[in-house]
Amino acid sequence: MPRPPAAAVLVASLRFLTLPLVLAPLALAGCGAEPDAAAEPVAALTAQQTPAAAADAVEEPAPAAPTPASDPIAAANAAADQPRVAPASPVGDGMVAVPGGSFRMGTPDPPRLHGDESPVHEVTLSPFWMDETEVTNDQFAAFVAATGYVTAAEKPITREDLKGMVPDEFLANIPEEGLEPGSVCLSPTFDRRMAAYIGENPNLVVQAGVWQMQDGANWRHPEGPGSDLIGKGDHPVVHVSWDDAVAYADWAGKQLPTEAQWEYAARAGHAGREYPWGDVLLPEGEDGKTEHRANIYQGKFPFEDSGADGFTRSSPAKAFPPNDWGLYALSGNVWEWCRDWYRPDYYATGPNVDPPGPEDSFDPNEPNLPKRVQRGGSFLCSDNYCTGYRVASRMKGDPGTGSLHCGFRCVVEDVDAWKNAPRWTAKPTANPTAEAAGAPAEPTGAE
Repeated sequence: MPRPPAAAVLVASLRFLTLPLVLAPLALAGCGAEPDAAAEPVAALTAQQTPAAAADAVEEPAPAAPTPASDPIAAANAAADQPRVAPASPVGDGMVAVPGGSFRMGTPDPPRLHGDESPVHEVTLSPFWMDETEVTNDQFAAFVAATGYVTAAEKPITREDLKGMVPDEFLANIPEEGLEPGSVCLSPTFDRRMAAYIGENPNLVVQAGVWQMQDGANWRHPEGPGSDLIGKGDHPVVHVSWDDAVAYADWAGKQLPTEAQWEYAARAGHAGREYPWGDVLLPEGEDGKTEHRANIYQGKFPFEDSGADGFTRSSPAKAFPPNDWGLYALSGNVWEWCRDWYRPDYYATGPNVDPPGPEDSFDPNEPNLPKRVQRGGSFLCSDNYCTGYRVASRMKGDPGTGSLHCGFRCVVEDVDAWKNAPRWTAKPTANPTAEAAGAPAEPTGAE
């Protein structure tokens, strides 16, 4: 059984005790917040994203909700009462063939505080296939409906879970409401004076309280109770831990990418590129106007995201053009879990052919907390603080913890076996958010 999410420590110790924060908020040190939207997450949703707003906009009575048999989210909600079924082969296609080859991995002159991006070293990889997008809410709902899987953010926490993670003298003082399931979201009450200096000292993101545990936040309710997936079936699933991502990948007959596979795919055959599309963050289009190529944070983190790229939260997986190999959102949108354990020295010590990642983890900032690698940045990465959207940028997180801005995509290494396996035929064909919206399900076709 995977160990309980370390974020549970934050629930128990930060909200109800004066215990100093000794654990960073796990995979969040490189990203920012947009406090105004976080203060009222439901208000931040559009009229199509909240049942109340939808009701105001439509005078006619809402049609009957779809049945679980026709709706992936409804099926996921009902899955606990259904037999557990695993597919005999991966679900759908939606993958891109990535040719084998060699590339130079890393950054010759890494930015401040990003020394783990060097040394640059040549890596040779065998061919593989990669999901063209991050795993979406629709796709994850199909997995939950078929298996009854419960994510880490949906599981209650017990004092026994926290044994050894929180000092014993504090365990008895944690009230029952401190053990509610939840996940990491943005805090509307962070210390604005301290946060003003985050660009100079990134560690202040913890001390300023930019992150908080939100009761009831999980993949179905991204910003806690009152938020939902209406209109977000094609957005990346979030609040999934590394363990959750692996469970999905196993069910789908896939794997998480290695860190080397991820960077190789992001570069798409272009040596030394800063971003998946080139070396300029905001290139000019043919009309001479600045173009946004990724969903990132515009503004001074964590005070205000202007939304100049069209989004202040996650975006549809295909909202921006793909890279030259047909892969979408490898920069921005959500951080993506990789297979590897994290070590800052692995570039200097690992093999150069199909590197599998180190055998164990070591993060000098938190030496007692094992970490897995994350890549790609998110909609909370800004140019004054994170820049995680660069193809070489590395991040790491506790494998038992998810967050508002972390998802994943998968790869297949045994391409022939995957292609020749009989396809699973029970593919969802309905709008996954129809039940929550009270709208009729509309077929969308197989994945």
